[in-house]
Formats: sequence, C-alpha cells, structure tokens
Amino acid sequence: MSVQDGDMAPDFDMPATGGRTVSLASMAGKPFVLYFYPKANTPGCTTEACAFQEALPQLGKIGLDVIGVSPDKIKPIEKFAEKYALTFPLASDETKAVAERYGTWVEKSMYGRKYMGMERSTFLVDKTGKIAKAWRKVSVTGHAAEVLKAAQAL
Repeated sequence: MSVQDGDMAPDFDMPATGGRTVSLASMAGKPFVLYFYPKANTPGCTTEACAFQEALPQLGKIGLDVIGVSPDKIKPIEKFAEKYALTFPLASDETKAVAERYGTWVEKSMYGRKYMGMERSTFLVDKTGKIAKAWRKVSVTGHAAEVLKAAQAL
C-alpha cells in the first residue's frame, strides 16, 4: 500500500527523541512534515536531517513541524540527534508498522541481493490530515528547500 497525494495520512504513534511521543492525533489541526530515512548517523541521512534543522526557522514561521522516522532503536537516534543538535523529534519505528502504512518499507536491491529497507520518503501533511504532497525515493540535495517551497504554498 502506497500513500498518494490527497490521501488521509495513516495513523502513527511512536516514541521520539527527548522523551517525546509523536502521533497523528497530537498533530491534529496543524500541518507537518513526516520524513522517513533509512539509518541514523549515515552520510545521506545526516545531510537530510541537518538540512531540515536549518529550514526549521522558516518552516516554523509558517507553523510547520518536522518529524523524522527511522527503523533504528531510540538510543542510536538520541545519539544522532545530540551529535547534530537536531531539535525536531526523530521517531523510532522499530516494528516498521508506520513505514508499512506509508508504503516506505520496501524491497530494495544491492549487488543483486534483495532485502527489505526504508525508502527515503517525505510526506507534507496539511492541517486537515491529508497528504498535500508525497516525495518518494528522495534525493537529499536540495530536498528540504523543495519541501519548504511546497509548504509555503499550502
């Protein structure tokens, strides 16, 4: 199942950095960015997280929160957030249940070997809980700026 533009955002409730919990219910009535990344502390994921952190002041001006999601356990995610001074919540989806609901836990292939993994994806959710825009197979460079531009058009 793959979430498309215009769909209602699938439900989620996950533990996040800083002792927080993130859930669809807690975001009701406000727009937000939910992005899925493969692994904390890897080069692409670090670049992406830092770009979202840099865009936070501008996203905040338009009332937008950012939530990052990976299949990592909460402890490595906390270390990652601390190392790069990431203030937005990074959530742990260890069971991959949320990733499956959003269609981001997919079969990947490397050197001819097939395996399941996180597809780097971002969802811009509007204040009614609808997916305003979904980005799949995200290329990290310039992505946060692209999301900001789309968010400003909400």
